[in-house]
Amino acid sequence: MKINLSKKPQKPIIIEGFPGFGLVGTIVTQFLTENLDCELIGEFEYDDLPALVTIHKGELLKPMAVYYSKKYNLIILQTILTMKGKEWAIADAILEMAKTLKAKEIISVEGVNAQLPLESGSQAKLFYYGNDNLKKLNLSPIDESVVVGVTSAMMLKTKDINCIFAETHSALPDSKAAAKVIEVLDNYLGLNVDYKPLIKQAENFEKKLQKLLKESNNAVEASDKKSLSYLG
Repeated sequence: MKINLSKKPQKPIIIEGFPGFGLVGTIVTQFLTENLDCELIGEFEYDDLPALVTIHKGELLKPMAVYYSKKYNLIILQTILTMKGKEWAIADAILEMAKTLKAKEIISVEGVNAQLPLESGSQAKLFYYGNDNLKKLNLSPIDESVVVGVTSAMMLKTKDINCIFAETHSALPDSKAAAKVIEVLDNYLGLNVDYKPLIKQAENFEKKLQKLLKESNNAVEASDKKSLSYLG
């Protein structure tokens, strides 16, 4: 596992977000790459992960890509692949890249499982690990949690990492939690991005999900009635 780069900007800030609880990291990194005028400058090289690509707006997207925003000197690592079994190798590749580029900071964004179900209409809480400067952004230090995946491997391999965790209670994509993380990053890095579309997207997704669940329940009920008529 290694990262191949076509450009090597010096002293960037690196943001990584990989699939996890609520897909928070994936949503955040995808949103940033689409809203910060980023260019593709590299990708992960591997031969032991699933062969998978996505097509977005007619374009082929790399499954594990490295994007760069020249304006903010920001590198964003974005992936759609499940990392299970490759967390250590990926962490090593990221740290090697950070060393080569003399990165100023590594920021990990991640969803963490809420200890209690979130009440309807309530906002996800955000926590931090690492730099106390994040405390100034109204984040609480994370005291009790379980962190898995690439982020946990990074935390174990280096002390030079700052993490932003968004509380989520669902395995489904949580755009509201992701929007909160982007709001924090916006304040921390001065990105001037509008995260409000993500909130609207989350509302639309929830309405669509409710409709699908209702239709699914109706289909199950209809199937049950049909089975009873056969039995009768």
